[in-house]
Amino acid sequence: MEQLKYVGKSVIREDSYDKATGKTKFICDMKRHNMLYAKLVLSKKPHAEIEVDKSEAIKVEGIEAIYTYDDVPHVLYNSHEWYAGAKEFQDEYLLCNKARFVGDRIALVVGTSKKAVQKAISKLSIAYIELDSVIGINQAKQNAATVNGNTNLAFAKKINCGNYEEKFKDADFIIRDTGKTPKIHHSAIEPHICLSELDEQGSLVVWSPCQTAFQIQYHVASVLNIPFNRVRVIKAAMGGSFGGKGHTVLEPICAFAAYKLNRPVMLYMDRKDAILGTRSRNATEISVETAIKADGKILGRKIVVDIDGGAYYTNSSAIAMALGKKLFRLYDIQDQYYEGNTYYTNTIPGGPCRGYGSPQAHAITEINIDNVAKKIGMDPCDFRLKNLVKEGAKDPTGGTEIGNTKIIECVINGMKKFDWKNKRQNIKNKNTHRYAYGVGMACGAHGNGYKGAHPDFTNVDMSIFSDGSVLVKIGIHEQGCGTVTTMQQIASESLDINMDKVRVLEVDTITSPYDSAGTQASRVTFVCGGAVKSAGEKLKKKLIDSFCKLKNCRKENVIATNGIIYEKNSEEKYTYGEIAIELELKYHESLSVFERYESPANPGTYSASFAEVKVDKYTGQVEIIDLLAVHDIGKSINPLLVEGQIQGGAQFSLGMALLEEIKIDEKGYVKSTNFSKYHMINAPQMPEVRVMTIEGNEPFGPYGAKSVGEIAAVAPGPAVLNAINFALDTNITTYPATPEVIIRNVSR
Repeated sequence: MEQLKYVGKSVIREDSYDKATGKTKFICDMKRHNMLYAKLVLSKKPHAEIEVDKSEAIKVEGIEAIYTYDDVPHVLYNSHEWYAGAKEFQDEYLLCNKARFVGDRIALVVGTSKKAVQKAISKLSIAYIELDSVIGINQAKQNAATVNGNTNLAFAKKINCGNYEEKFKDADFIIRDTGKTPKIHHSAIEPHICLSELDEQGSLVVWSPCQTAFQIQYHVASVLNIPFNRVRVIKAAMGGSFGGKGHTVLEPICAFAAYKLNRPVMLYMDRKDAILGTRSRNATEISVETAIKADGKILGRKIVVDIDGGAYYTNSSAIAMALGKKLFRLYDIQDQYYEGNTYYTNTIPGGPCRGYGSPQAHAITEINIDNVAKKIGMDPCDFRLKNLVKEGAKDPTGGTEIGNTKIIECVINGMKKFDWKNKRQNIKNKNTHRYAYGVGMACGAHGNGYKGAHPDFTNVDMSIFSDGSVLVKIGIHEQGCGTVTTMQQIASESLDINMDKVRVLEVDTITSPYDSAGTQASRVTFVCGGAVKSAGEKLKKKLIDSFCKLKNCRKENVIATNGIIYEKNSEEKYTYGEIAIELELKYHESLSVFERYESPANPGTYSASFAEVKVDKYTGQVEIIDLLAVHDIGKSINPLLVEGQIQGGAQFSLGMALLEEIKIDEKGYVKSTNFSKYHMINAPQMPEVRVMTIEGNEPFGPYGAKSVGEIAAVAPGPAVLNAINFALDTNITTYPATPEVIIRNVSR
């Protein structure tokens, strides 16, 4: 294996100090001359026709404008579409006159200060004519009332391979389970915010802490009927997203206000607004039936998933498809049936959330796998090892090749490091009358981009300047996970130049080359990193070719290393910058390249988590004593950042397992509108997350790398549920397993 200088090293992010000391400027810190502030007025009713009287509110000193449905373009769009050819069902307006959920956008108030805006909002008179609401999947199925059109069924899809019904006839056992996963708030530390203005060149500029700048450009231009080349979207510093800033939620209406008023407008949300008026992880109800032989071989499986899509179509088709496809790529099941149904409800719309279907898919199926193993008295790890996909496996539905999966190695190595066999056999010896102990594990699968489903390509401009510094222009979005640093390492490795010489820019739609998808689908390291590597190699080749042309030497005699290039056995050495100068002087060329890079594959990425828990049977409280996360990473570009991603993903998954849920009552009113009522795993509750990476060198990834950001949030949750069920001899399949849920299930 090649010796690497920069890739594989733990490098601290450049922005760490600035963020830790408060120097980093987020949008809320930005100031513009003559800037206005704006706040959305959100519906207080789940389903109602609306009339807004703004006659008193507009009189408030400092109020510049109040917009309602009658004042904005009536152009339908779908905030999930990230490119013009996506063609999802469009049913959203900038503002509505018929609210579909508590939190729907009904007005925008713009003023010279936040105080004036808030005062005007309090003086708005809003009349609601309430309509019958559809709350939850069960009501949606009944169609007694509908959210949009004649049926609440927004999308339905079946994916099938083989003939599961015939295999079920041959089974010794069929094990059935049903379960639920909740709506979840992304809980980024920075609530949603946006700033828009018109610049000196006549461009409508949108500053956004977003994941998909070109998507925002598309929506703003389309809804406001402005040429794309007049809409400039700049990715601002981001205080977290986890998918929550993957849809265009605030940007089009903020841009509209700035365009109409010809003044800078900052549109901001507080935490309550962000919970109510943005997006949530889709809630699901899942049933799974697994047919096996007595020796532990899975014959077939049937999975039906009903999905709460919320009040608008948004990602109704995408979540059903993404969730379903993951279920065919973890176990070697050649006869399997999946049915996904997404329903409209009068609740918060669904949207991207870390893992995009994988956390829901594996939440219930991995509990079912444990129950299958239990049925035949087989260790759950041994059962998985008998049935997991192997390296070189094909997707039975005809999807992209699974590739060199190392999930079996993840389980084997995890068992050893966790001391699985010993703990599983002896953990209950620690039980007391009050406390029960258990261990559990679970596996998960995810992907590396959109290849096979959507366009998945990116473009890179890379240049070496006369001072030897390197500039990389690419449409990436730093979310706080170290994307810029990762790209720096890859660029430095491909060029063989120190990292302090390399600058990687985040996306600006006027200056950045086009990227087809943004920061989503776990594609950044695999696809964008692959593009940077390819561009770096192309630029280094041009550097060497130029050197040979300038110095009249042969390529095989040229060495380019550490930013220096020279001919073997020669004492004359040149910096990369000096060659750039000579190339421009003699041949009127710049030392730069443009690279169009398309994802070459979309292999599976895998993980296995092992958990030890202590359950208080009196209070229902769960303490996670130990958590080991084992990941098929391909190659860690930056082990420090990989470890952080895995630990952060574990916190996300454990929250879903034990605490997190947007609680909505039977009438459609949200009960958890702040962090005192929306509970998360906090630092004192977090276990030490031990991390193990299996580096199997993915052949299509940059320097062998695969994704980690989303797969990290998949397996820990079901591993903990399996540990709880083992400790209590229960079959809890409803997330989150709150103390109330545990108390209802425990027998003392």
